[in-house]
Amino acid sequence: MNIALVMEWSTCERNQIVFDTLKKVAEENGHSVVNYGQFSMDDSRQTYNQNAVFIAALLASGAADFVITGCGTGEGAMLAANSMPGVQCGLVVDPADSYLFTQVNGGNCMSLPFAKGWGWGAEVNLEYVFEKLFVKAPGGGYPPHAAASEQRNAYLLTRLKEASHRSLAEIMKTEDPDVADIVKAAFAGQRMELFRRNCRSEEILKAVEAAIA
Repeated sequence: MNIALVMEWSTCERNQIVFDTLKKVAEENGHSVVNYGQFSMDDSRQTYNQNAVFIAALLASGAADFVITGCGTGEGAMLAANSMPGVQCGLVVDPADSYLFTQVNGGNCMSLPFAKGWGWGAEVNLEYVFEKLFVKAPGGGYPPHAAASEQRNAYLLTRLKEASHRSLAEIMKTEDPDVADIVKAAFAGQRMELFRRNCRSEEILKAVEAAIA
């Protein structure tokens, strides 16, 4: 599984510790991680709105199979990510959240609080959160007797989202100046270079390049 780490400017000073912790646990389980920043306050200041567009592009293009994101509380990043097509994002605070979100909901993105509750032992909790992400393949269900119902509901949520959202390509072509600014800023700095390197969809890459031109 290819995992992407996408953080915003407000907690970017924790990017390295989050990446190092995620990389350690992921590689122990046979997965790879790409760090898309934000790396420092010197970079373009990406917000969770811009990150949401970027996350949708990562998942839709095959550049990532799963995304770790967040903000101060994790709430804004979750809401923004879920506003995008093809993104199923859960708020994860502790290891139980991590396990239950991946097993019950089978999502492809999790949002963590990188400021709220970030005190003594935060990196230990973070490691346990990531460990529970890899215990079982996503979507297995919990408790086991409810697995079939949960899998059905997760599938129907995906179909509902497909029916209620515009496609990513359409969003990239927006004529709304505010949304267009968000799209352009989403791929600012080192991110566009990293996206080009990992993108697996020529169609989405062309749509992104046209949008930021």
